[in-house]
Amino acid sequence: MFSFGKQMPFNYLKHQFILSYFAFMSEKHFDLSKLRIKRDITAGSNSETTPRGNRSSLFLYTGAAVFIIVAGYFAIRTFTSKDEVVEISTATLISPGQANALLTASGYVVAQRKASIASKATGRLVYLGFKEGDRVKTGQIIARIESEDVEAVLAQAKAELEVAKADRIDAEQSLERAKNLLDGKLISQAEFDAAKARSDRVLAIIASREAALRGAEVSLENTRIRAPFDGTILSKNADVGEVVAPFAAGASSRVAVVTIADMNSLEVEADVSESNIEKIEPEQPCEITLDAYPEKRYRGIVDKIVPTADRAKATVQTKVRFLDKDKRVLPEMGAKVHFMSRQSPQNIDNEPRVAIDPSAVTTRRDEKVVFVLKENMVHEVPVITGNVIGRLIEIRKGLSSGERIVLKPSDKLQSGSTVIVKQ
Repeated sequence: MFSFGKQMPFNYLKHQFILSYFAFMSEKHFDLSKLRIKRDITAGSNSETTPRGNRSSLFLYTGAAVFIIVAGYFAIRTFTSKDEVVEISTATLISPGQANALLTASGYVVAQRKASIASKATGRLVYLGFKEGDRVKTGQIIARIESEDVEAVLAQAKAELEVAKADRIDAEQSLERAKNLLDGKLISQAEFDAAKARSDRVLAIIASREAALRGAEVSLENTRIRAPFDGTILSKNADVGEVVAPFAAGASSRVAVVTIADMNSLEVEADVSESNIEKIEPEQPCEITLDAYPEKRYRGIVDKIVPTADRAKATVQTKVRFLDKDKRVLPEMGAKVHFMSRQSPQNIDNEPRVAIDPSAVTTRRDEKVVFVLKENMVHEVPVITGNVIGRLIEIRKGLSSGERIVLKPSDKLQSGSTVIVKQ
């Protein structure tokens, strides 16, 4: 059913006429000779009569001829008309701060304090008390490797130290007696020297046993993997039962057990072109946008300009520190940094807004509209414009971020028209 309350798309009507035309032409009983008007001429009469059946046929075939002419007209227009070639843009979210930026660079969020925690000893992992996302404190035990042999050596070192301490008591008493006897000239100097040598030897043995005990304690501590600073576990690289080693001597052994990062040290490392590096200086205000949350803006400041360039990319790395952030900011997230001038106001409203190229806005029936592209067909959408944001114009109502719109629409472009996107 045709709905006369709404304008039918022109292409749809064309296709309907073409289909009807070819269907009509394919009828085998169509014969133009039937359009001849028959007259009955009777003798003795000068009048001519046209039967009612022939008159109906005349009307029928006359209407058919008109239909064929109209269908042919639309068929010719179909084969001769071409879709309009248009240029396309995209509605984007932008803030006034971005519009006033000196330049924009891309980069990644990187933790400046990050460590892969490994064991100094080789052994089988027997305990792992944390998983990804857990927070740890400085000195907290994260994991342990098997330590029965080290504990046995430690116990032996303690026992030998106790034996040496017992010998020291006897050696000190013997030395004291020998000194008294030597004063009374009851023993020779050689006997006193022997007693003193024994006492010194016992003291040396005690020092050696204490050093061995400290070595055993260090070996035992090496089986305990502790957090070097307050941070968050980013990844777990080994499981209980696997062999860990300082240098991964075997194919099945692991080096790092976990990787942790200090989330308070997160910064954006952005690559700035050499030709633009003169626009960047320390303490310069910035605005950071994460690819994961394009609607959120974070205030930042230039923390450091790395004093070397990447000759392959012709860029200089710039580190931007967050002035405010939340728990959603994670290491290795993609980010864009908008470097602002020092004169830029820091208290402006930086809420993101939908903005488009002003050339996409046109007027139809005294109303501002844009043409939105869906697949290969455009649709007319009324919009309400707002303030100018840099080279773009704000759209307060009618569009959403990410929609594709036609730039510089011609007067012939109508809702429902098919177009070809200019490459």
